[in-house]
Amino acid sequence: MSFEVLYKIFPERRNGNHKDELFIFAGPCVVENESITLQIAEALADIHQACGIDIVFKASFMKANRTSKSSFTGLPLDQSLYILQKVKTQFGLKVLSDVHEYTNLDEIADVIDVLQTPAFLVRQTEFLKKVAAVGKPINIKKGQFLSPTEMISVVDKVLSFGNSDLLVCERGSSFGYNYLINDFRGMQQLMQMGQPLVFDATHSVQRPGALGDSSGGDARYAPRLAKAAVALGVDGIFLETHPDPALALSDGPNMIPLALVKQLLRELKDLHQMVKEQSTYI
Repeated sequence: MSFEVLYKIFPERRNGNHKDELFIFAGPCVVENESITLQIAEALADIHQACGIDIVFKASFMKANRTSKSSFTGLPLDQSLYILQKVKTQFGLKVLSDVHEYTNLDEIADVIDVLQTPAFLVRQTEFLKKVAAVGKPINIKKGQFLSPTEMISVVDKVLSFGNSDLLVCERGSSFGYNYLINDFRGMQQLMQMGQPLVFDATHSVQRPGALGDSSGGDARYAPRLAKAAVALGVDGIFLETHPDPALALSDGPNMIPLALVKQLLRELKDLHQMVKEQSTYI
């Protein structure tokens, strides 16, 4: 696996220390308001300092794919970018956010450090070409409707556009109605592509449209799925968190309560270290 993209996200890894340690993409589903966003960022920055875990703050400035037309999709872009910039300046965290076909990439490029392509846009060639041209690291979410081997063409496509700073993100595959499953054999195929593999623990337990006018989820299963993925050998974990998921404006049912994240990340870090030391297969 090439570590170059990780060196660009975490420059301190270039000195050879901790280059293959677990990293985390974590934060709320969407920027709801300044207070909650900064509360989550402060907690994650404290975890980074206390536990020595590399963390990128994740928050969407706009949610394009919502079940209901009345669902919250985000604040005005200038407000969201202002808040995300405060996350960077106050807490020293890099920021990851989704981009969409209509996103003015020049407008967000100074704030967003890692661009994330949504799962439903994974096959949109011109969109991927536009995102690749920005020259920033890209977290490519595997579509729920794609097999693992179909991601080979997606990765090759972006590489052909001149951007090799890629991470592949698994977030479950559609199975029946309102249900996602994780194919751990398929994840091993994704790991063979030469790009860091990120496991999205919270979207994997999402149940799209299950509540009628919004998505449901089974957040209680997310921590153990994350541990299983780390035991398999993934390079990073993606998770969404909120101080009170029941009050979250988006994806609350599959989010991990903020109060539980520190202990979970400690356990994931320890597990990742044990896997590195004992496994001869990864």
